[in-house]
Order: sequence, then C-alpha cells, then structure tokens
Amino acid sequence: MSLYSCVVLIHVFSAILGMGPGFVMIYIVKQARNMEELRHAYLIRNKLHIFVMIGGTLLLLSGITMGTLNPYWWKQGWYVTSLALFLIALSFGPLVLAPKSKPIKQFLSEYQESEIPEEYYRKANQLFFYERLENVIFLIIIALMILKPF
Repeated sequence: MSLYSCVVLIHVFSAILGMGPGFVMIYIVKQARNMEELRHAYLIRNKLHIFVMIGGTLLLLSGITMGTLNPYWWKQGWYVTSLALFLIALSFGPLVLAPKSKPIKQFLSEYQESEIPEEYYRKANQLFFYERLENVIFLIIIALMILKPF
C-alpha cells in the first residue's frame, strides 16, 4: 500500500468516525421526554463529541497531507473550497457552539424539576440551528470531494 493510499484510508475512516456521530447528536437529545432522559442524552452526546473531535482532527491532518502529496490540489477549486469550508466549520466550535452550549450545560446542572421547561427548548433550538448549519457545510464538503466540480 502506498503512502497516499494509507492517507486516503485514514481520511475516509476519519470522516466516518468524526462526521458520523456529529450528524446524530441533535437527534439523540431531541428524543428526551423528561429531564432525566435529557441529562442522559447530553451525557451520550458529550461522549460522542470525543469521536467528533478526534475524527475531525485526523480529517484535517490527512486532508492537508493529501494536498502536500498532491501539490496541484492547492490550485483545484474543490480542494481549496473544501479546506476553507472545513476551517469555517471548525471555527464554529469555539466561536458559536461553545457559547451556545454553556447556558444549556448550566441549566442541566441546576434545574431540579422533572419536566423539560420551555426555556431549555429555546436555548437548545438556538444551538441546534448552528449545528444544522455546520452539518450542511460538511455535506457540501463531502459533495465537493466526491464530485470535484471545479
């Protein structure tokens, strides 16, 4: 197996490991019907996020490595656009998602009733909007890598 083939394999596995769980994180917490289930759903979500972070990091590193092994890619629109979109999506974490998640985490640790209040849904929907936007960006990146339209 060539070095390039090995890097492609790492890249594909990283996409599955990193992006797959990210696409279901909203669904997991939306299934909760009471606070106990919601707290458990966020616990699962936090554990899945570890896979997202590891996979995402390997995805970026393997993608840049493939560009280094194929320098002409840096002149290909699909590659540069994919990389730019990935960096934008990556910036969502600290710039958007973390600040939107912080009040939810605080709420989950402080709220003592068993019914999920409307306040949670309002905060969660703000977070989920940006997570969905990030997922759309990832779908565009996947399409660009498969189709290589420009």
